[in-house]
This record gives sequence, C-alpha cells and structure tokens, in this order.
Amino acid sequence: MLNVKVDRSEQLALHDQVAAEIRKAIANGEVKSGERLPPAVDLAAVLGVNRNTVLRALRLLRDEGAVDFTRGRGVRVIGTQERSALVLKVNELVDFARGQGCRREELISMIKQLP
Repeated sequence: MLNVKVDRSEQLALHDQVAAEIRKAIANGEVKSGERLPPAVDLAAVLGVNRNTVLRALRLLRDEGAVDFTRGRGVRVIGTQERSALVLKVNELVDFARGQGCRREELISMIKQLP
C-alpha cells in the first residue's frame, strides 16, 4: 500500500492523486475491506507531501464511501473492490471529458440520455 506515487508536474491536484492511488489499491485488492490504512502522517512522509494533503484525500474517499474514520482506530477501508473500480473508471471518464472541454453539467446530461 505504501507504493503510492504522486507526480508534482501533473495538473491533477496532489490530494486527488493520493485519493486516486488509494482507490486503485482498493480496486486491485491490495487493500481489502476491513483493513486499516497506514496513518496519514506515514503516508505523507512516504509521498513527500503535507499531512493535510493526505487528510484531504482521505476525506474525499470517506465521502465516496470507500473509507471510514474512527477515532482511536484510524482509517479503515469499508468500500469493496468493485465499488472502488467503478469510482476509478468514473474518474477516468470525468478526466477524459475535461480534456475534451466538456463541463460537468454536459457530462451529466450525456449520461442521463443513455438508455
């Protein structure tokens, strides 16, 4: 799990990169539902980023339903491989759409029009 990498030259924000790498680890089965993630301070040290960057990424993942914070117990994975794989693909689609100049509302409209 500590093989997470960030690329400072990439346009994607660091916290989004960290979240994407953790999502990928869950989707690939490197981290399974019920397992604890390393402390944010350890992840930050390995990545060479601020602890707040990692915490912001973890909050994104919490809002997606991939992880849960429990005081005194750390951050635990609660999402499934399948859910994380789906979120990963959706994020790839959103990134691709942005690269094509498509706004969020346009993408949502396109998806709603699908059969």
